[in-house]
Amino acid sequence: MIRKSKDWCVYIVKCSDGSLYTGITTELDRRISEHNNSIKGAKYTRTRRPIHLVHSEALKDRSSASKRESYIKKLSRIEKLKLITVKLY
Repeated sequence: MIRKSKDWCVYIVKCSDGSLYTGITTELDRRISEHNNSIKGAKYTRTRRPIHLVHSEALKDRSSASKRESYIKKLSRIEKLKLITVKLY
């Protein structure tokens, strides 16, 4: 059986303390649930629950997602907030 590859996703969540967390996953709904309800959530977000999804981007593979995640993590808070509020029409 050939497994169909899943798209990767880069996401940004806003934590209860107002901080932003960036991560990658292939199953966004599951990952957000883990951040909010499970010990599988990132150590950072476990102490800042609840978290809310504020941004996501689909990418074709893990390498692209990791590079985009690294780029976003290097942005200042102001630049991340601008990214979150950008609307594409």
